[in-house]
This record gives sequence, C-alpha cells and structure tokens, in this order.
Amino acid sequence: MTAARTLFAEHALLPEGWARDVLLAWNDAGTLTEVRAGAAPAGPRASGPLVPGMPNLHSHAFQRAFAGLTEYRSAAADSFWTWREAMYRFALAVSPEQLEAIATQLYVEMLRAGYTSVCEFHYLHHSPSGAPYADPAEMALRLTSAARRAGIGLTLLPVLYCHAGFGATPPRPDQRRFINSVDGLLRIAQRCAEHGARIGVAPHSLRAVAPDELGAVVVGLRAIDANAPIHLHIAEQQSEVDDCVAWSGTRPVRWLLDHAPVDGRWCLVHATHLDADEAHALARSGAVVGLCPSTEANLGDGIFDAPTYLDADGRWGIGSDSHASVSVVDELRLLELGQRLRRQQRNVLASAGQPTIAERLWLAAAEGGAQAAGQPAGRLAVGRRADFVVLATDGTHAQLSPARTLASAVFVQAGARAIRDVWVGGHRRVADGAHDLDASAQAGFVAARSQLLANA
Repeated sequence: MTAARTLFAEHALLPEGWARDVLLAWNDAGTLTEVRAGAAPAGPRASGPLVPGMPNLHSHAFQRAFAGLTEYRSAAADSFWTWREAMYRFALAVSPEQLEAIATQLYVEMLRAGYTSVCEFHYLHHSPSGAPYADPAEMALRLTSAARRAGIGLTLLPVLYCHAGFGATPPRPDQRRFINSVDGLLRIAQRCAEHGARIGVAPHSLRAVAPDELGAVVVGLRAIDANAPIHLHIAEQQSEVDDCVAWSGTRPVRWLLDHAPVDGRWCLVHATHLDADEAHALARSGAVVGLCPSTEANLGDGIFDAPTYLDADGRWGIGSDSHASVSVVDELRLLELGQRLRRQQRNVLASAGQPTIAERLWLAAAEGGAQAAGQPAGRLAVGRRADFVVLATDGTHAQLSPARTLASAVFVQAGARAIRDVWVGGHRRVADGAHDLDASAQAGFVAARSQLLANA
C-alpha cells in the first residue's frame, strides 16, 4: 500500500454500522482492496466521519438550466402536465455544446453535494428539427464528456420514446427530439458502450413505449450487455394510473410485473401511486424504486408510501431528476418529512433494527442506487469502488458523535454545506467543499443558459 491509495478514518459508516479506526486501501483501478476497522493510523487521514458515496439514480441533465424558471402560475391549475409543456419548449432549443456545459456544472454540483455517480436518463437525442445528428449519439457523448471532466461516475441510459400516450398515440411535434425506433435507440447505446460508457436503456414509460417495443428493447439490450440496467418512469401521476387502467384494465406497475421480466436489473422511477399489492410484488421482484422527493414535490406528483414498501424489504435509491434540488441530504430529508406529514407521526422510516433514521436512509439509498446504476459502488466494502464522502465537523456540527453528525447533516438545514470531501474511484474530486472546475463550469453554465433564455 502507498499513501496515495489509502485513507484512514477515525469513524466510517460500514454496512453493519459505524466503526472506529478504519483503514481503506484501493488499487489502481479505484477498487477497494481493504476495509479494516481497528487499524493503526497510517497515511492520509479523513478530516471527519466517512460515509459511502451516494449514487444519483435519476437525472435529466438539460433540465438543470430550466430549474427555478417555472415558479409562476401559467394556468388556472398548474400541474406536472403544464410544467411539461414549458419544458418541451426549452428542450427544443438546447445545442450539443450547451448540453455539455449544463451537464458539467450539474455534475460538479452533484459531487459537492455527495453524489459520486449518476444515472443519466437521456432522451434529448436529435437536432431541434428532429433529424438525427451525423453521429446519432452526439448528445449522449456530450454527457460522457461532461462526466469525465467533472470526475463523476456515469451510467448512461438512452431513452426509448415512441408515442405520445397509451395505445401508441402518435407523437406530438414538440416531442420530435425524443422520438426514436428500437433499432435507432440500440445503435446509440452500442455507440456509447464502444466509447467505454457504462450503459443501460430507459424505455421512457408505458405511455411512450408500446408492449412490443418494450420487449424488443429489453431483448436488444441483453445482446449488448446481459447485466445492463433498465430504467423507466412509472405511476408518477394519478392521471397516468387512470389512463393505464383505461387502456389495459390494469394499474401500471401491476401491468409491468405481469408482462416484463422485471428483476434486479430494473429501476422503476417514481412509482408514486402504488397500491399495497403492487408494493409487495415490486419488492419481491428485486427491482429498485427510484425516488426523487424534491422533484416529486415540485411537480405535485404525490407522496410515495415508503413504510409499506420498506416493510416489504423493497429496494430503493434517490435521484435529483429535474434538479429542483441537487442535494443528497435534501432528498433524504424530504423523503422522511413527507411520510411524517402523510401519517402525522415522527421518525416514520426508522426500524427496529435501525432506529437511527439518517443512518438507515443513507445506507439503503447508497446500496439501492448502486444496484440501479449497475456499478460496483454504494458501500464501503472490498470489491466496491472507492467512492466515499467526508462529512463536515466544523461550525454547529463540531463535537458531535459520527451518528449525530450524519443526523444533523440530513435533518438540520443550517445554511452551510454538510459535505467536506468527496472521493470517486480513489480520486479526491471535492476538497474542503471545492471542486477544481467550480469557476469554469459555472461560467460555461451561465453562458449556455443565457443563450437559451435569449432565444426563448
């Protein structure tokens, strides 16, 4: 072991809980080769409690430039659907260069917030006219470039979007940048894989992909990578559930479980509106539910019934989706606080085995996020990637135990960052709250957004 490939932490959150005097070592590939508690101090030392890096399992990068710009009433009753109209107009204008600038800033923000990898649910494929670029993967490869520059782990999920609604409704003109065939979508995925990207696919939703297309893209992905992840939006809005019942006679999650080979490779994003039978069946499948509480609140989606799903040992992770918030702690806090409002109780997501909520949520979200990403991350264990976060212990967090430091980071919004250092694959990407690209990424983002707003 060399000093460049080790880190000693006085306190670290291992899968079984907090441990003292933990030595972590990793190889040139950034994979942990040793995680040993009770070790003698050696080499570089973490400046605070160490926790696993958090995967962000759901992101639409281009929407970062749109976040915060629709907070005004545009209809008698604004909803997800009126927001989507405005988002589509914005999406029609984004160039490849602007997408890369927006994503670079976003990924830097994610790292500073404690996210160490991201699943990019990417559907902005074509030129503004709807014609493919000379390289059909042009926009996807801009995202891989942004992730490399920022130093964040990436799972790229090209999205299959074929129809405007259930029953193969013809696509709308303002969806022209998204629309693709199964073969066209798989060519993008193959091209990205050839560039070294960790890829999966994302059938956008049951309303946007017909049953035969869903089956074909799953089979086609298996030919590229049998273990690649599969993500889709589902049951985000009550009207979506109603439309699915009208189309099929069945609720959407039940329909999917009955008609697709749902297993641990799958991530069902949102799944906000589940009944109890769907929740238990989904938990048994081994799939991951992708929860995005800040976006779900911002868009008025509803509140996921987390206690029922967690009590069934369901797997889950968190994502920032439309980036109304880019913060690990915001997502975890909102998840628990939403349950408190819904049930009029406190400490809802604690369990007999893990009464400390912040610890339970962080470990479960990191593990579920890694599964959804198809990445060997999510826990401090040999064979996993050396992704970890050092919590801040200054200011009002000073002189707290590690468990209380984490609880304060998650549940106390005190105006200061809770994250001090962030490591990805054994490389420190954030040091003392700062990233090397802070200034340049922000300048590129502001310029790109200004161009888009000027042309809106």
